[in-house]
Amino acid sequence: MKKSKRMLFIVMSLCIVFLAAGCGGSNASSKETGSSANKDKQVTLTVSAAASLKDSMNEIGKLYKKEHPNVTVKYNFGASGSLQRQIEQGAPVDIFVSAATKQMDDLKNENLVVNDTIKNLLQNDVVLIVPKGSSNVKNFDDLASDKVQKVALGEIKSVPVGQYSQEVLTNLKLMDKVQPKVVYGKDVKEVLTWVETKNADAGIVYKTDALISNKVDIIAAAPKDSHKTVIYPAAVVKNSKNAGAAKEFLSFLSGDKSKTVFEKYGFKIAK
Repeated sequence: MKKSKRMLFIVMSLCIVFLAAGCGGSNASSKETGSSANKDKQVTLTVSAAASLKDSMNEIGKLYKKEHPNVTVKYNFGASGSLQRQIEQGAPVDIFVSAATKQMDDLKNENLVVNDTIKNLLQNDVVLIVPKGSSNVKNFDDLASDKVQKVALGEIKSVPVGQYSQEVLTNLKLMDKVQPKVVYGKDVKEVLTWVETKNADAGIVYKTDALISNKVDIIAAAPKDSHKTVIYPAAVVKNSKNAGAAKEFLSFLSGDKSKTVFEKYGFKIAK
């Protein structure tokens, strides 16, 4: 009887050990599955970027998708000032890329971006353009002549290229004479379109926008000392629900593959 009880005790003890081992294995398997699931978790990033970045960023988005198939990058292109206001009003944005430092500085001061993610990505040039083949304008001074009826500029309050344009024309002592002829675009792409379609005799845009168009000619580059350096800063937005993925994409934007794309479109890498 005693021997029988002892055998029963041993059998029960062994069952408990095996059950415990089985549970432990199940937990380990569960953890591995969870880790794998997180890695494969589908993520959508919303990137609000200056309109002048549209072509280069779309190409970079495709490159990123190949390396990170679980991440979908959605772009919201527009004037940097308008994008800034959207973020201030709580729009669901993960990354902001501005065409000027002012908008980024404002968001930083309002504690709306992650400070240690702010980085200057790119530089650009400001140029004067005319419709392809036009001979009415040969330099900035011609904007004040009777040959020019309409000059397209970016809206000064919200469009950085409009702010740079105002600086250029003011420093060249042309703003007062050109002002009555100005038509304002909601972003740099609209300014480019007006010149392409000959709805404006001339316009001021970024060099990168002029280079992708076969319907305009670049007449002159704005003198370097006539405006602030055109810097494109980028940062992760503080209320991002995908901060980790956003930081990874931001790192990709400053990597060699993205630099190659940006340079192809005429941007210079910020120093």
